[in-house]
Order: sequence, then structure tokens, then C-alpha cells
Amino acid sequence: MNQLIPTSTDEQGNILVSGRDLHEFLEIGTRYDKWFERMMKYGFEENIDYTAVAQKRPTAQGNETTYTDHAMTLDMAKEISMIQRNDKGKQARQYFIEVEKEYKQNQIDVNELSPELKMFNQIFKTVAANELENKKLNHKVDNIAEIVSLNTTDWRKTSQSIIRKIALAQGGYGAYKEVASDAYAETDRRAGANLKIRLTNLKKNRLANGMSRSKVDKTNKLDVIDGDKRLKEIYMSVVKDFAIKNKVWENEY
Repeated sequence: MNQLIPTSTDEQGNILVSGRDLHEFLEIGTRYDKWFERMMKYGFEENIDYTAVAQKRPTAQGNETTYTDHAMTLDMAKEISMIQRNDKGKQARQYFIEVEKEYKQNQIDVNELSPELKMFNQIFKTVAANELENKKLNHKVDNIAEIVSLNTTDWRKTSQSIIRKIALAQGGYGAYKEVASDAYAETDRRAGANLKIRLTNLKKNRLANGMSRSKVDKTNKLDVIDGDKRLKEIYMSVVKDFAIKNKVWENEY
């Protein structure tokens, strides 16, 4: 497979993509930092979906300057590619799907298999390749699996991914804010709670406990939900219901 966009892996074996490499491939006219800031409005979270990385490069005067790149998870890179809604974005997303598929296939060292298992492995690969030719079916399966897998283990990342997909079907960033707001409002209604007041109180408590103002300012309603098991379960139920209502699995790229 030709390498359209460089990828790397971290110590845990997770595939990572440079934000700047993706920005360059997508041929974005906006400066990288401005573009990345705009992408953050889709609900991506630092240390969950990406990690900021300080890089250095030489200047024309022979000195060094520091700039920021972002190591994105493969899921984030796929979603950002989808958000672009153009041919380059579609090409990048399909490339990342192929990278992930190839990575998973290579997790098994076939040389260690018996001849019988090697035969079955080849049969499985052939059948799987034929199935994956149907991209629409594959897209639906991915979305349904994401909804079903929403649980307390990785709830923040998965729930925000589902909300972004609902928003994309409804028109982009403006829709994302609306869908996210509706999910919070429905959580309030079902729980008999007030996330806005709880958020204010959480920020005050964090300031009182010595957290820096910059970190406190990043505190959001998801942090409130994260600290309450009942709220978390209700919020996940709301997101699942929204996904079913909007038939996320039918939304094509």
C-alpha cells in the first residue's frame, strides 16, 4: 500500500498521525494552528484524541524555532478527514481505514501458524476482502458497532464521536453544538439535574484546590458527568438514543 500520509505507533501500539502532515495532505488553505483550533470545536479532547508535541526547526538565520504539532489517534484522523467533505478528505479517510486493516492483519505472525491454520487464515482473508468491497456495508457495520460498544470504559471518546457523526449528517459544526447541547439538556431532564450549575461548582472547587486557571477554564460538562456514575449512565443512554433516532449507521460519507 502506498503511503499517502505518514503514520507511526506509540509504545502501546496505537497508530498515530501528525496533524501537520494531515493538514498538508488535505491542502488546507488556512494556517495550521487556526485550522486545528477550528477542528477542536468538534469536541476532540487532548490526551484522549490527540497529544500536543513540541517540534523544532531551523530558521533562515541559522537559529531554531519551536512549533506545535499534534499526534492524533487514527480515529481522530479519520473523523477530521470526514469533516472536510471533499475528495481529499475522502481519500485520506479511506487510506486510514486501509492502514488500520493492514495493521490488524499483521498482528498475527502467520509464519508461526501450522499449515492448516495458514490455509484457514488465507481463506478468511479472501472472504474478508470480498466483504470489505462493499464500502457502504462496512460503514454501517462500523457505526452500529460504535453505538453498541458505548460503555463506561471509553465513554467520552466514543460518545463524542457519535455526536460528531450525527452533526455531520445535519450540516457540520453548527449542528455539532446543537446536538451536544440537546444531549446535555436531555441528560438534565432524565436525571433531574442541572449540569450548568454543577459545572460552575466544579470549577470553583478546582480553583479552591489549587488547579491552575488555564486548566479550570478547560473544564466542561463532560468532566461533571465523569464524576457521577449515574449521570454517566444516563448520558450514554441519551447518546445511544440520539444515534438510533438519527439512524447514524445510514449516514454515508
